Amino acid sequence: MNLHEYQSKQLFARYGIPVPTGFVASTPEEAADAARRLGGGLWVVKAQVHAGGRGKAGGVKLAKTVADVSAAAAGMLGQRLKTKQTGPEGLPIHQVYVESGSKIARELYLSLLLNRDTGRIAFVASAAGGMDIEEVAAKTPEKIVRVEIHPATGLMGSHCRALAYGLGLEGTQVAEFEAVARGLYKLYLECDASLVEVNPLIVTADGHVVALDGKIGIEDNALFRQKDLVAWRDPSQEDEMERVAGEADLNYVSLDGDIACMVNGAGLAMATMDL
Repeated sequence: MNLHEYQSKQLFARYGIPVPTGFVASTPEEAADAARRLGGGLWVVKAQVHAGGRGKAGGVKLAKTVADVSAAAAGMLGQRLKTKQTGPEGLPIHQVYVESGSKIARELYLSLLLNRDTGRIAFVASAAGGMDIEEVAAKTPEKIVRVEIHPATGLMGSHCRALAYGLGLEGTQVAEFEAVARGLYKLYLECDASLVEVNPLIVTADGHVVALDGKIGIEDNALFRQKDLVAWRDPSQEDEMERVAGEADLNYVSLDGDIACMVNGAGLAMATMDL
């Protein structure tokens, strides 16, 4: 189960991870009101969909007036956003997130996920943030920093420092980064996450470390003990056939084409697809 950015940031704040102030809106009027509540002279309006690449697809807009905020929201709400991750049909935009603009000095990448080969939680970080991490890994793998956490020790200061120095952080930024890393690690464990991603994690113009974006996936098999998070589920962002199958306790994966494959077991499924 995936969370929207605004929901992810609510969790980030709960775990002491600094995020820009923002409000979710379902209408252009609510978006304008959010901008007035935030104050300032620069806002960012973000389409709330379960997909990356929103900026390139027109799902992230900068606004310098309240009227611009309202217009940006009006242009997104009720539309379908198409990115590389959504496919040609796109995903519906029912809400936008309006947050204060940030002065960005650097954009970094940070995520946690399970390395299934070793059975350990892994931090993946890169100084090349704000872009497709798969592209970075393919073209410039030397820019990727990986640190695996042994379950017997948990996250240690040495892990945090290795990541911070690998990202080129210095001075008080190292301590701020450690606080972010520890918050993300605790969130990952306590919320039964399958993925926690911050892209970008920024260094602001005044030298602070802030989570500018957030993506969280919750392990489906653990939803029974995450009742509060289940209430945040947005069915409109899920494949309709997969959702209906899940309600019947069936595993269904939507694929292209017009030939279906019904199998009993994952191994048989993979072998049949290979045929």
